[in-house]
Amino acid sequence: MESQYLKQCLGNCLKKGLAEVVEHRPADPIEYLAHWIYKYRRNLDEEQKRIQERAELEQERVAARAELERLKIEEEQRKLEEQRQAQLEKERAELEAQKKEAQMQLQQEEEEENEQTIAEVTDRPEEPDESEPGQTDLPTVIEEEEEEEEEEEEEEN
Repeated sequence: MESQYLKQCLGNCLKKGLAEVVEHRPADPIEYLAHWIYKYRRNLDEEQKRIQERAELEQERVAARAELERLKIEEEQRKLEEQRQAQLEKERAELEAQKKEAQMQLQQEEEEENEQTIAEVTDRPEEPDESEPGQTDLPTVIEEEEEEEEEEEEEEN
C-alpha cells in the first residue's frame, strides 16, 4: 500500500529526477536531486497556473464573444427600430398629406357647391314665396279704390 502511494505521488518525479542524476552524474547527487525536485515542483505549479490562465482566458473569450454577439443583436434591433420609426414617420407624413389633400378637396367641393347654389339662385328669376307676404300681396291704391267702389255698389243694391 505504501509502495502504491509512493508510486502514485512520487513515481514520475523520481523516475525523471533519477534519470537526470544518472545523465549528469553530479558530485553531490542528493543535493542535485533535491534541487531538481524543487525545480520540477515549480514547473508543475507554473504549468498549473498556465492551464488555469488558459481556461480563464478561454472563459473570458467566450464571454467576450457572447457580449459581442449581444451587442450586435442590440445594434441590429436598434437599427430595425430606427427603420420602423422612420417608416412610421413617413407613413404618418403621408397620412397627414392625404388628410390635408382630402380636406382641401372637400373644401373645394363645398366651395363649388356653394358657388353652384349661388349661381342657381342668382340665375333664376325670383318667384315670390307663397308663405311670406311680399310686395305683390299688398293691395295697391287702385285696387283699394276698386274694392271701395264694389262695396258701395253692393250697398246700393
